[in-house]
Amino acid sequence: MRRPAKVTQQLALAHHLQAAIERGLVADQAALARKLGLTRARVTQLFDLLMLAADHQEQVLALEAVDGAEPMAERTLRAVAHAGTWAEQRAAWAKLMAARADETRRL
Repeated sequence: MRRPAKVTQQLALAHHLQAAIERGLVADQAALARKLGLTRARVTQLFDLLMLAADHQEQVLALEAVDGAEPMAERTLRAVAHAGTWAEQRAAWAKLMAARADETRRL
């Protein structure tokens, strides 16, 4: 069974929440956290996903979980987002994708 990956859903949620702030539905991330019953740290973690280069965001939004197996953890994705410049993100992403490919080959 296929479904959108959890990281896909989280990135989509981050975009939705950012849009809510931009439309003035909530004042800021702190107000958003209060409204949703989340910690400010958790909202920050979600918004960190928006720091990913646009091409990486597109790839993440296309990820699927197959038979409950998630393609990657959010923590791993945030590490790529925090890699620095988009060039550094691309290098981190390439390393991540190579590791995933190696894993898949071993199975």
